[in-house]
Amino acid sequence: MSMAYKDDEEDWLTVCLKYLLFLFNFLFWVGGAAVLGVGVWTLVEKSDYLSLLASSTFAVSAYILILAGSLVVVTGFLGCCAVIREQRSCLSTYFFFLLLIFLIELVAGVLAYVYYQRLSEELKEHLNQTMTENYAQQGKETITSAVDRLQQDFKCCGSNNSQDWMLSMYIRSEQSGNRVVPDSCCKTITPDCGRRDHPSNIYKVEGGCITKLEQFLADHLLVIGAVGIGVACLQLAGALLTACFIYLLYKEEEEDFGAL
Repeated sequence: MSMAYKDDEEDWLTVCLKYLLFLFNFLFWVGGAAVLGVGVWTLVEKSDYLSLLASSTFAVSAYILILAGSLVVVTGFLGCCAVIREQRSCLSTYFFFLLLIFLIELVAGVLAYVYYQRLSEELKEHLNQTMTENYAQQGKETITSAVDRLQQDFKCCGSNNSQDWMLSMYIRSEQSGNRVVPDSCCKTITPDCGRRDHPSNIYKVEGGCITKLEQFLADHLLVIGAVGIGVACLQLAGALLTACFIYLLYKEEEEDFGAL
């Protein structure tokens, strides 16, 4: 193989890798937007419900995705500049950021998966206690609002069923005004509608709010895990392409130096 042919082949490989890295950066930005969007969607869509959870793992997973998505925007711009200028120092920095974001998104994906495994147990242990002990209590306005929204959004009443409210501090207090369930249990909310617990008046959902909230959170966790791990795998491919590009540039610099 002649030196001229070998040089042409390496130049061709360099050009191909350059275009592949541009394509990767486009996919990288799309993936970053998806990661950022999922993180924001998770926190904004039903952020009230986070106060009903015993641990902060769900929120932490979403915050990690938002951090990773934000880094992708910056890193994608850095990647474009590094590829255009063909500077090994810029490419090395870009490579480092790719690995960092890969680790961040992998952590978010793993956290989401681990929390998904114990979500049902946590809700069964803590949701009923949170609703019966904290609803309409002084200083617990956030939880009260979250419970009301939960029951209205998911058309449910009580953690397991409407009878759970009979054990609550709110229903047993004078503050309830002889209600047997909070007004947010009613199919059509009117003043003092919670005094009647007939099925025509309040929601009678099998499994109660636990089943509904568990399904909602599980769906979100699956999306968080899938997006986090999926984009992390995309970053590994980008890191491999970047490493190859750095290697080719290094060889070209060595050959240019040798020619001198």
